[in-house]
Amino acid sequence: MAAVDAHAEELLLGLNDQQRAAVVHPGGPLLVIAGAGSGKTRVLTHRVAWLVRTGQASLGEILAVTFTNKAAAELRERVGTLLGRSTRGLWVSTFHSACARIMRVEAERLGYTRQFTIYDADDAKRLVKRVLESQGADTRRFTPNAVAGRISEHKNRLRSVEQAAEQAAGFYDRTIVDAYRGYQAQLVANNAMDFDDLLGRTVDVLERYPEVRERYRNAFRHVLVDEYQDTNPAQYRLLQLLCMDDPMHLAPRDAGAEAHGADPDGFGPLAGEEPGHRNLMVVGDDAQSIYGFRSADIRNILDFEQDFPDAEVIRLEQNYRSTQRILDTANAVIANNRDQRPKRLWTDQGTGDPVRVRALPDDHVESRWVVGEIERLAGEGVPLGQMAVLYRTNGLSRLVETALTQADLAYQVIGGVRFFDRAEVKDALAYLQWLLNPANTVAFARIVNRPRRGIGDTTVGRLLAHAEALGVTPLQVIDEPAAAGLKTAAVRSVGRFAEQAAELRATMEAGATVADLLEAILKVTGYRAELEASSDPLDEGRVENLDQLHAFAQEFDAEDAAAYPDEERATLRPLDRFLQSTALLSDADQAEEAATGRVTLMTLHNAKGLEYDAVFLVGCEDGIFPHSRAIDAGELEEERRLCYVGLTRARKHLALTWARRRALYGPPQPQVPSRFLRELPVESLDEQSPEALSGAVQPTPRPRFERDAPGARSGGIGSIARGRGTGAGRSLADLGLRRGSEIGSAGRAAAADAEAAPTFSVGARVRHGKFGEGDVVAADDEVIVVHFDDHGERRLIAGFARLEAV
Repeated sequence: MAAVDAHAEELLLGLNDQQRAAVVHPGGPLLVIAGAGSGKTRVLTHRVAWLVRTGQASLGEILAVTFTNKAAAELRERVGTLLGRSTRGLWVSTFHSACARIMRVEAERLGYTRQFTIYDADDAKRLVKRVLESQGADTRRFTPNAVAGRISEHKNRLRSVEQAAEQAAGFYDRTIVDAYRGYQAQLVANNAMDFDDLLGRTVDVLERYPEVRERYRNAFRHVLVDEYQDTNPAQYRLLQLLCMDDPMHLAPRDAGAEAHGADPDGFGPLAGEEPGHRNLMVVGDDAQSIYGFRSADIRNILDFEQDFPDAEVIRLEQNYRSTQRILDTANAVIANNRDQRPKRLWTDQGTGDPVRVRALPDDHVESRWVVGEIERLAGEGVPLGQMAVLYRTNGLSRLVETALTQADLAYQVIGGVRFFDRAEVKDALAYLQWLLNPANTVAFARIVNRPRRGIGDTTVGRLLAHAEALGVTPLQVIDEPAAAGLKTAAVRSVGRFAEQAAELRATMEAGATVADLLEAILKVTGYRAELEASSDPLDEGRVENLDQLHAFAQEFDAEDAAAYPDEERATLRPLDRFLQSTALLSDADQAEEAATGRVTLMTLHNAKGLEYDAVFLVGCEDGIFPHSRAIDAGELEEERRLCYVGLTRARKHLALTWARRRALYGPPQPQVPSRFLRELPVESLDEQSPEALSGAVQPTPRPRFERDAPGARSGGIGSIARGRGTGAGRSLADLGLRRGSEIGSAGRAAAADAEAAPTFSVGARVRHGKFGEGDVVAADDEVIVVHFDDHGERRLIAGFARLEAV
């Protein structure tokens, strides 16, 4: 025992006091508020190893949940390193993967087979489109993408079709409900679940079958959850069922859903059911909750003690990533949010370089300035792979890409077409899906004429309609195609496809590996031969993608035997697990951290969890960031959290830029700086930054690697503001910066054109003939932004605003 204790104590070496407290927590509910870069992964991995080393749990009694497969793989690897042995038996996966694994065992209780298909987002949208068309809905008004999103929201909030119908307020909502009802019926008929069903159906089976609930509660004696701030109501409910004392008498937090334990069927705790172990450790940061559009509920982390009154709360505030000036900017911005758990990140990494804010004349100059700075940093030894350009929307990447190309700098764009979303890869996977699950009509419709066999959409429609009328699968229909009313040529084409399908099914049933079955598909169907015979250079790349898929399948075959216990291999074929693994890969799993020799471009949402030596945050203008939709919808706090995420991606160098004119959605339009820029603390910025909010602009970038000369800036707001004495902790918004005589030379030139218009300080009280009284929150030579008492924020053309001082 002494040796075990000594090994356990080694796990605590190098941890700070807060990290150590989280690792040795004696049990029960624990909330770890982990600020950006505070070592949360280290805490999670050491906690798992500590539970095992101290004998509190075996690997098989621990469920560790992350939000990406990449994070799950990293956690498993690091736990194995700490323990010095295999982690076989440890459940470490995403929510969706864990639920898929449970449902492979329990699916038959809900009317599915264990070979159910998992529909990805594209599959789901195709099925929604088919349902909308069959119901006669106008797909221009009710787009499949929008309808699928609304259905997903209902599911993530655990609303059944009936509950959604009760909340439907008008024609649009009722049409959504009709689509939801038809879509769900088609999923069941296809023996398929979408991503949201994996969660919802797992909740269903745990609620409806107390013996199943008790089995998994006993199996997972400790549950650990990463990124808890991103959990949605369905995930929250799942954790209730697995950990809490009497989960059947607790309702999901969503106000639109009834308490599940009070349904008319009377499902409740099993007589003699053991109480919940309550060993739930959740790790997260409310300041990084940025997925409200995916139904993530920040109340889950803000109200944790309300759900668990005896919970211990530990804050990790020491940052191991960024310099103090970068952290000060992030702390200052997020401090403006009301719904938060206050925290202040600090570091012993040093003060670091000042953060830079720059205003550029237009978006073209902005892109050239950013690329010029990338070249300068590269000349100082910062690798290109350690630099990232972040933006609120994908449309902002185009000019940066152009500037990088002109400068002959390599780059990668995260968030493009994922490997598993490429057409040829999805075709191959659809063949595998349909062979495994012949009821999958989405997969059938995709592959029946790929490669081209002369089977048109009309023929496919008749085959599917005939199958639905008879209550059989498409596989059974293609064996007798004439019965579907097809013409002679179509009968011959479908007959040839049926022969290929029979050969491939025989190969599968004979026990072929996934890689061998995939190769058989590409050969028997002629798919590879058609691509190889093509003169289109793009088809050469498609062949290479299929080769990569085949290599991936070979790796899977080699690793599968070691990854799963023998009992699971007996009940679930490797092909099921292969398709499950490809379906559940997320965008974040595709991102390459610090790709060698390439600058990374991505949206702020995609940047979460990553870090770089140098970060450029572009497009910092009101209406772009924060986004106009978020402003209108009252979601400013989530946008500010998104800003916090962007700021805390930087280790050493951070720059934020905005363009006075930008052509994002049409002709160039005048812009005003983001309100988030006005929240930055002046003392953390360089001397030119205050001028960036005055209307003055920077010149076109100089030749590469040329440094800014000290004192090169003409006297402007920066020097004047410092002369006034800003004081510690003051933001740019606190300065009350005026236009006119207090701006730099470029600003004075621009102001001369609007000489007749009165000038106002930021913070000045003004009156408008239509909107009444309000406060100036931003102003340049072309646009004034005023927050009116009764009408909210309005952007006014400076020369025509007709404002008067109050």
